[in-house]
Amino acid sequence: MPVGTGQTNQPGVGSLTMPRYGASPHQSRPRSGREQGQDRTSGAPGLLWMGLVLLLALALALSDSLVLWAPAEAHPLPPQGHPARLHRIVPRLRDVFGWGNLTCPVCKGLFTAINLGLKKEPNVARVGSMAIKLCNLLKIAPPAVCQSIVQLFEDDMVEVWRRSVLSPSEACGLLLGSTCGHWDIFSSWNISLPTVPKPPPKPPSPPAPGAPVSRVLFLTDLHWDHDYLEGMNPDCADPLCCRQGSGLPPASRPGAGYWGEYSKCDLPLRTLESLLSGLGPAGPFDMVYWTGDIPAHDVWHQTRQDQLRALTTVTALVRKFLGPVPVYPAVGNHESTPVNSFPPPFIEGNHSSRWLYEAMAKAWEPWLPAEALRTLRYLSSMETQEGKKRIGGFYALSPYPGLRLISLNMNFCSRENFWLLINSTDPAGQLQWLVGELQAAEDRGDKVHIIGHIPPGHCLKSWSWNYYRIVARYENTLAAQFFGHTHVDEFEVFYDEETLSRPLAVAFLAPSATTYIGLNPGYRVYQIDGNYSRSSHVVLDHETYILNLTQANTLGAIPHWQLLYRARETYGLPNTLPTAWHNLVYRMRGDMQLFQTFWFLYHKGHPPSEPCGTPCRLATLCAQLSARADSPALCRHLMLDGSLPEAQSLWPRPLFC
Repeated sequence: MPVGTGQTNQPGVGSLTMPRYGASPHQSRPRSGREQGQDRTSGAPGLLWMGLVLLLALALALSDSLVLWAPAEAHPLPPQGHPARLHRIVPRLRDVFGWGNLTCPVCKGLFTAINLGLKKEPNVARVGSMAIKLCNLLKIAPPAVCQSIVQLFEDDMVEVWRRSVLSPSEACGLLLGSTCGHWDIFSSWNISLPTVPKPPPKPPSPPAPGAPVSRVLFLTDLHWDHDYLEGMNPDCADPLCCRQGSGLPPASRPGAGYWGEYSKCDLPLRTLESLLSGLGPAGPFDMVYWTGDIPAHDVWHQTRQDQLRALTTVTALVRKFLGPVPVYPAVGNHESTPVNSFPPPFIEGNHSSRWLYEAMAKAWEPWLPAEALRTLRYLSSMETQEGKKRIGGFYALSPYPGLRLISLNMNFCSRENFWLLINSTDPAGQLQWLVGELQAAEDRGDKVHIIGHIPPGHCLKSWSWNYYRIVARYENTLAAQFFGHTHVDEFEVFYDEETLSRPLAVAFLAPSATTYIGLNPGYRVYQIDGNYSRSSHVVLDHETYILNLTQANTLGAIPHWQLLYRARETYGLPNTLPTAWHNLVYRMRGDMQLFQTFWFLYHKGHPPSEPCGTPCRLATLCAQLSARADSPALCRHLMLDGSLPEAQSLWPRPLFC
């Protein structure tokens, strides 16, 4: 998940405006000879600018990871793209470096030199050394985090810059404004839809009384922290706390709880074991959808070995407690290192994601058939014929006759995947592959479920809009969509493209297992029209379970995972089809008590202490209608009667990804 600030996924957390963080509890490690050698040349103008390039790239890729300890705000806001984020840091750079008098021709000349220098610079570490100095100077993060994160990212970032289409004109347009150039490297593109006419919309029929119902366990955002340590400081200066190195809390503040903590902390393994061993009352389950984010949020010093340990340890734990129940995983954005680093298949060698996809295929082989493992694995362009085999962390399979499951690698839509700076047009051909799968399912009369980590409304604009087109075209075939990533309990409604008024699909965004940030641990169970001939396979209802940390961390208590709510019962829904969720948003617009119930459940029973006023409420409701990124028309649903003009000012504003 793109990481937020304070309370998980509250508004404004995309900002790069940093608080003064105070002293870091980590002491900088002794400087190596390599680093000492860097200092002798780090003052050179070329290295200064190259270091700045790396720092801006880090800001682009990790804008959320670098603000984890910023103060919480009380409400979510609609998403925005990279330009608005980077424009928040640019004024600070201007102040530090005196760019007020920098002219456009000089800027373009400097970035031309940077491009040439990065292609010729043999010692990437020298660029990283300057980026560390700039990170410290600009107070982007505590010094130890600045040093670790730059050293982790520098090789990949410089490689991306060497290959990137970002021109001096685009870079200077970002820094100096539109009069010097246009910064929009994520240009628009379209996938091809088949010429087969779209069938008339046909809403699913309710299942007959007594028809089979499938129970699907949904796990997402487990975020196991290997270094979680009870009693440590939950409010440390680092992006992740409650762990070895966080230090002891002040005398006035309790330390991290045994089962987890309401702070910027992830989970110890024992809490995940408790979750999985306590599933009995929620089961039995027919299958499990597991949408990723296995490692912790210690994104500044992760290694490939760390990530693989998390993958194998948690996979073994899931298999141990779920036994023969089939598990269908999706790839999260935290599985790689550096975080969000998912190169398209044309990136080969050590920079590729082969190490991760091969490990996933090996770990998940007992659950996935050969056809799924083939597209999950990473194959280079030398090993596959372009256009005939699409690969890279996604797959399709048939859990039942008449149902096709598609697991998408949503990192190829991610705003934080810096490899997409090279080329963001349908990476790995995944959306075109998706169209082929959906058309084949339509031809067979099958229904389809889609699972993925990052929700479509949080993706790059062109990817999101193309996905929206695909959903609209195959609304009769696509029975359900399931995502995670935001750590909170919400949904995204899709509408017909012509009028944006007819609800035709809904994506369910389930809450996280982790507490990060300030939440109870939780999981979701979906009741789905079951395995029988002509089943609609639509979601009939869902249940959310939590571990109340206040109760669990009481001395001598035994952890008890309890039902928090059932959707239809709590919200008074006639069903869980798209129109019901659309109507719920409108009902919450006028019913404050209903909205406060939603707000409580949105945060898994532990909402922030700040009240959610009118701007907060409208922004939250807008987000439920926003399955298409950066689309003001979707928010205007809330203003059809003109009674809520203040909602206009909420779009576009920063969210958390």
